[in-house]
Amino acid sequence: MKRLVQAGFLIALFMPTVAMAQSSFDGTWKIDLSKVELPKKPDVLLLQGGMYQCKTCIPAINIKADGQDQKVSGDPYVDSMSIKVVDDHTVLETDKKGGKTVGTSTTTVSKDGTTAAFEFTDSSNTNGAPVTGKGMMTRVEKGPAGSHAISGSWRTSKLDSVSDNGLQLTFKVEGDSLHMSDPTGHSYAAKLDGTDAPYKGDPGTTSVSVKRISKDVIEETDKRDGKAISIAKMTVSEDGKTITFDVNNVRQGTTSKFVGIKQ
Repeated sequence: MKRLVQAGFLIALFMPTVAMAQSSFDGTWKIDLSKVELPKKPDVLLLQGGMYQCKTCIPAINIKADGQDQKVSGDPYVDSMSIKVVDDHTVLETDKKGGKTVGTSTTTVSKDGTTAAFEFTDSSNTNGAPVTGKGMMTRVEKGPAGSHAISGSWRTSKLDSVSDNGLQLTFKVEGDSLHMSDPTGHSYAAKLDGTDAPYKGDPGTTSVSVKRISKDVIEETDKRDGKAISIAKMTVSEDGKTITFDVNNVRQGTTSKFVGIKQ
């Protein structure tokens, strides 16, 4: 009995210290699609004369639009792509890597040509179930005369839905390190001093560094082969209920904002 009393006393003594040590980042967060601020920079597409181009993709895409697999290079997620013209307003894209389908998307332009609805499934950077979703694009500029309706400049204006595995992530601060994991199989454990650490589970991200700016602010830099591809400032609100991600996509030259809700 004496030992139990002593053990209880020690637990009571150290519980406040443990509670105080818990980081505001700890826990699982889910992105709120109603609070997403998407990039303003438009995508530029051209489908004409049996050829499909994505001029703003990195790397740029320029392939036959015959519904057959076409080789693409320079993309860590995809090595072949097919573009099938379903009708004069609808296009189906299928992405593959190593002969395996890793993504599909169907885009349908409205009759007046001002908007386009898209649906997608994407397992190109997941290690489990694919991420699925749908949304809307708004036309910025028309394509050239005689081109398919999908041609022109488009800005993604809305995400109507995204599967939960594409919206959730979990953080845990342990000592001087931040641990991250998500349902798609991505993870890292990086020191909070800006030191590079391996980024696991994503073929397009090879390393990551994180740096604590303040108690409730951490900056994460994702890298590919030593070069920064994305920088995100992550800020937990004073009440600890939300986290804001201000993302600078270095490769694309775009910015976006996401708000996660503590689960």
